[in-house]
Amino acid sequence: MNDPIGDMLTRIRNSQMRGKSTVMAPASKMRVRVLDVLAEEGYIRGYEAVTGDDGHPAIEISLKYFDGAPVIREMKRVSKPGRRVYLGVDDIPSVRQGLGVSIVSTSKGVMSDASARSQNVGGEVLCTVF
Repeated sequence: MNDPIGDMLTRIRNSQMRGKSTVMAPASKMRVRVLDVLAEEGYIRGYEAVTGDDGHPAIEISLKYFDGAPVIREMKRVSKPGRRVYLGVDDIPSVRQGLGVSIVSTSKGVMSDASARSQNVGGEVLCTVF
C-alpha cells in the first residue's frame, strides 16, 4: 500500500456512503493521529484499537451521522505520495470559509489548521474535511 492515509480516508468515505456505523482500518501511528484530529473536531464518534481478523493491529472507527446523513460531506487528500504539499503558517488554506478543517502534519504533531495557526507552525497539509 503506497498511501495509508488515503486508504483510510477512502474506507471512511465508502462506509459512510453505505450507511455503516463502524469501519475497520489497519493501525499505524499516523492514522491514529489523523483520527485524533477528526474526533476532536467532531467528525467521527471515536475509534478503538483492536486486533484484526488476520491478527494484525487494526483500528475500529465509529462513524457519526446527523439526521441520517453523514457528518463528513467531503474528504480530500491534499498531499499525496507523488506530490507532497508543504505550506507555511500564512499559506494554510481555510476550508469552506472556516466551516471545514485542514489536517496538517507539523513539527509539533498532527493538528487542525486552526491549531497550527494558533501555534504559528506550518507543515504538510495531509487532507481537508468538510
